[in-house]
Amino acid sequence: MPLGFREGDATCSQFCGVETHFNNSMKHILDTNLYIGGGVDFVVVPLISPTYRPSVVPQFGSFSLEASLPFAKSDLDPLPSLWNTHVVGQISEWIDLDSPDEKLRKNSETAFKQELAWASYLSLRACILPTPKGDTWTNYARCANQFLQEHLKEMQLWLRIPLGKPDDDSKTLQTQDDYWKIWNSFRLLSDHNSKLLVTLDNLNTMPSDNSLNHWYGEPVAAFIIHTDSFLTRDGDNPKHLSEGIQKLITYFLNHYTQIIISENQLNCSKDEESHLETNSAEDSRIHRLLPYIDHVRSIYQQMDPLSEQERSQVAFRDVLHPILQPFKEISQSMVYSEQEKDEKKYMEYKRAICQALLDRVPDEEASVITTVLVVVGAGRGALVRTSLQAANETGRKLKVYAVDRNLNALASLYKQRESMGWNDIVTVIQTDARHWNAPEKADILVGELLGCFGDNELAPEILDGTQRILKKDGISIPSSYTSFLQPVKSSKLYSAVKAKEQILTFETAFVTKMHNVARLAPCQPLFTFTHPKRSIKESNRRYRKLQFVMPDVPESTMVHGFAGYFDATLYKDVHLGTEPSKATPDVFSWDEMYFPLREPICVHRGSTLEVHFWRCCDSTKVWYEWGVTSPSTSLVHNCNARADCVWLN
Repeated sequence: MPLGFREGDATCSQFCGVETHFNNSMKHILDTNLYIGGGVDFVVVPLISPTYRPSVVPQFGSFSLEASLPFAKSDLDPLPSLWNTHVVGQISEWIDLDSPDEKLRKNSETAFKQELAWASYLSLRACILPTPKGDTWTNYARCANQFLQEHLKEMQLWLRIPLGKPDDDSKTLQTQDDYWKIWNSFRLLSDHNSKLLVTLDNLNTMPSDNSLNHWYGEPVAAFIIHTDSFLTRDGDNPKHLSEGIQKLITYFLNHYTQIIISENQLNCSKDEESHLETNSAEDSRIHRLLPYIDHVRSIYQQMDPLSEQERSQVAFRDVLHPILQPFKEISQSMVYSEQEKDEKKYMEYKRAICQALLDRVPDEEASVITTVLVVVGAGRGALVRTSLQAANETGRKLKVYAVDRNLNALASLYKQRESMGWNDIVTVIQTDARHWNAPEKADILVGELLGCFGDNELAPEILDGTQRILKKDGISIPSSYTSFLQPVKSSKLYSAVKAKEQILTFETAFVTKMHNVARLAPCQPLFTFTHPKRSIKESNRRYRKLQFVMPDVPESTMVHGFAGYFDATLYKDVHLGTEPSKATPDVFSWDEMYFPLREPICVHRGSTLEVHFWRCCDSTKVWYEWGVTSPSTSLVHNCNARADCVWLN
């Protein structure tokens, strides 16, 4: 069962599982853990007896009866649907596909393929792979990737990686960076397969911040908590976790990572293993684990619920969308409806318009001077209403021209004008504002033209085109805006781009609501545009080189691309933006830009990441180009708009 349901829960449920031992009676294991014990949603269980070793080397897919006997039985009892929804397989720990011992290596490969084939036959959704042994895992990764390539739409493989150092670890690995390097090497050898994920095995009471930094932005499928990580108050139940571990669990639950509770069974003796295979031992074990499960459930239920707006956006997290084409696409009613729900955004626009009206018309002339205001991209009239509210609050007279290309959206504005009695105040114009011959010059030009990167929806080109209808001392809202850039690690976003199976997709800029990402360095400003321009001949082309020093990253990490934000000055001290250090609270109209790298760049703590960015223009389109020159060199992405652009007509 899920960990619980809180008011405001998202549609994605979080679950808790337990790690069990091999048992021939899978029906008893599931009955005990899922129903009778009432504890968990799934079990992690070996699919084959830990004492089994292949005596022959059959071909993959052809098993002798003798070879198949040690598998957990049966595929009919429990029902196949229970295998699919409530069992995560566990590949045998003894397997070493890169062993220098040829016999062990061959037996390992045979057993590995047998176990995965059996798991696939049972329709399991995932199998946990043991932590790589020794100092090489090339054949291990090759065999795992072979399976994933042959089972394209089936189960995932979760590679078990320690979070912390085992007390009895005799390996030469000393730091968490070593374990992350194992994972990174394994996924590189597997060509960033999106079905290869990580299971973090928490071996310490509380991992260090540096240990955790490695795993932000990585595809962590499950987090294993051992029972000895729990503390006991005054020697009594209930068991509880330290505040640090609770915060860590909260982070993982917010990123849909499953929680697995383990009794450190891998350290049990053979006699204990034999004992734990019995049904009575299984019953005893789940009874012992109930306080641990209940504590994890209580952590989940105490988490802050998502707001209604956050719930509506959960399905869009880390989903890639193309950049809006303002002159190629006609926005739908649903798009306008969602934008109009952003009350905070329109409050800021109203503040800016109020200040502009007060600056434009002194109090003593408020009753005689009428301010001409043009709304560029009026849509269904949200900014028209906002402007009229500002005029009412400041006591200024206003004449509004509402201009938009979208006749369907303006139909709604026409109806509002009739019903609200705006006929003498608001004039609705259906045309491209860049080519509109206005009957009079505007005192104030207002446009809801900002994209999530500031200029990516052609705000500079549109406002330049309408500047001719603005008085020489007129006011533009927004008056300026700056784009910002930040290097990020996100295996999920990288895999999403790769899944499109077109190499030029890696040279395409996307819009996304970033969630499972690691932001590797503070943002830096990129391109700034100011309106009205001092000279209409000023080009909207831009170039800048940025250098990011990696201050808070672990010893080494990967850069998968760049996040893009903006910050805009609407008028004087009224600002609106998404740049993280000064983002406008409670505004949700904008997501982030994502500029992928075709090949991820490895960076080290204290190193400098140097990136070059261009905003390019010609008579028909606008596009971005980007490339890295340090610590290694990438290609210049999207050269000559070969993959992506925004059309001007």
